[in-house]
Amino acid sequence: MSFRSDNKAYEAWLAKQCRVVRKDIARKHERMKESPFIFLRATYFRWARKIGDWCPELMDAPQVLSIGDMHLENFGTWRDADGRLVWGVNDFDEAAVMPYVLDLVRLATSIYLAPRLGVRNQAVAKALLKGYRAGLARPQPALLDEGETWLRPYAADTEKKAKKFWKEVAEYPKASPPRKVARALVASLPRGAKRIRLRSRVAGSGSLGRPRYVAVAFWRGGHVLREAKALVPSAWTWANDRKSKASHFRALANGEFRAPDPFLDVNGKFIFRRIAADSRKIELADIGGSKIKVNILEAMGFDLASVHAAGAVPVEALQADLAKRPRGWLNAAAAVAADKVKRDYREWRS
Repeated sequence: MSFRSDNKAYEAWLAKQCRVVRKDIARKHERMKESPFIFLRATYFRWARKIGDWCPELMDAPQVLSIGDMHLENFGTWRDADGRLVWGVNDFDEAAVMPYVLDLVRLATSIYLAPRLGVRNQAVAKALLKGYRAGLARPQPALLDEGETWLRPYAADTEKKAKKFWKEVAEYPKASPPRKVARALVASLPRGAKRIRLRSRVAGSGSLGRPRYVAVAFWRGGHVLREAKALVPSAWTWANDRKSKASHFRALANGEFRAPDPFLDVNGKFIFRRIAADSRKIELADIGGSKIKVNILEAMGFDLASVHAAGAVPVEALQADLAKRPRGWLNAAAAVAADKVKRDYREWRS
């Protein structure tokens, strides 16, 4: 089946899962033309449908609760229940049970497709696997105030980033969320919050088209924000004809080896979270762009392993599977997947 056919089928399915924002779908279609990297980010449904055909040798790996839509920009910062600044994977919308290696391959593929990173593909695969093995051996969260202080320059807030964040907040358009969502947003604000305004927000790539609402309020000298984003079943479910539509979002976000965001939760069919200048997704430009360091890639592999290590499959089984895979397997699989994504990208642009 062509990419365009899959795209049409997926969007028809999505419209049955939530109230789709049509102008955001149009924006997504335009963004998908910008580069293969953005195209990959916006089309997890296609990956879920085709990765088994592209790389059949991956499908015998142990199946664990996985992130699914794993990519270079699926990392961010938040504050845990003790106020500590944490870095790690921060988007679990597409969580589903699948061969664990698919998360590694999709992460590597996204890096191969990212523009001008200045790291050879083989070095990328080597760094991800080095970090992943270390994460399986001693899974833990990345805390920027002690253990992983070296990550702070890439992840911490700056005056420039803060100004950009608040400028975007000021430009959020007015919105009228469904009554239950509006009540839940208001209830999630601190007691005594005043001047509450309900807004909409456009963000992400793969999630474009799903409604996002934001409550902006004033509390004790400054503004506080809470977001509600529509949660739909993972595209893995759509692609693989799975009957279960249960969300695995909570299970991954609050895994044993994470320092979870206490404001991140699921209420009905919406994901609620705090958004702030220090609680945000980290973009390519934040991690060095063309000067990305190998140790950041190792940290990404480590954090991914810490997510997988909390699953039902024993760590020893994942380690054994890694050990039996042929040398160069990750680089080879990611190279094949990247070529297939580029082919779909060319079809979309044409």
